[in-house]
Amino acid sequence: MTGPITAGVDGTDESLAALAWAAREAVRRDLALRVVHAWEFQSAAPADVADRDAQDRWAREAVEEAVATVAEQHPGLTVTTDVLQGPAVETLVAAAADAEFLVLGSRGHGAIVGFLLGSVGQQVIAEAARPVVLVRAADKPSTEVAGHEIVVGQHGAPEDSAPALRFAFETAAARGATVRAVRAWTLPPVFSYSPASLKLLDDAGGLEPHERQALAAALEPWRERFPDVPVVEHVEIGSAGQVLLSVSGRAQLMVVGRRAHRTAVGARIGSVAHGVLHHADCPVAVVPQE
Repeated sequence: MTGPITAGVDGTDESLAALAWAAREAVRRDLALRVVHAWEFQSAAPADVADRDAQDRWAREAVEEAVATVAEQHPGLTVTTDVLQGPAVETLVAAAADAEFLVLGSRGHGAIVGFLLGSVGQQVIAEAARPVVLVRAADKPSTEVAGHEIVVGQHGAPEDSAPALRFAFETAAARGATVRAVRAWTLPPVFSYSPASLKLLDDAGGLEPHERQALAAALEPWRERFPDVPVVEHVEIGSAGQVLLSVSGRAQLMVVGRRAHRTAVGARIGSVAHGVLHHADCPVAVVPQE
């Protein structure tokens, strides 16, 4: 069963932009919108909101005000709200579990802020079982027009990027947009060659033709499933992050996959997702790899 699109709000301009983005996407996909606000009791709050009930009431009023604006703009949209008391990471990760995807606010060109202060945003992205979309306060609906693409990174074997490709094609189909599938490649060190890999390269006619064939093979099932979605195949030498960012200027959405890396200090997302989140000129969807 398809879940709602869930937006996390905290009253910041970034989260309100995320809510507006999520509402537009819910209308396009004919899905419900769930609005979630996570809060924890602040004992050091000002006197007028010093008790738990007052803080809960303040949180609910802030959410209701934001939702009222969305409801007015999209009168046919089904919207539910949840004001939940608890740690931000755990609350948002749990909210994402039942969602088609989770939408959050992001500052961009710097640290993620709001309830994503410090490492919280990274933990949500790394631990959520569903895709997470990051939207900036400066996001402009005018970019969601023909000529602006859904850009998606593809790497490795077809199955490695299947979840990200699925998300990109579904989004493009809902918007009538083009998918630009980007595969970046670099020259491997000589010692990494093996007889089997050399034969593959020889059969393909060289490194770049081999990369083009790999991208075409990964896209084939999605072209068949979404025959009306135009596709641009983009193969370029360079680091994945740099190549993706070079084409982000005319993107409606950037889609990247992620496999969380666990370290002694907690979850870390990959360098490509990290770089794109901070510097892309559009909203970014981070899709967990299966």
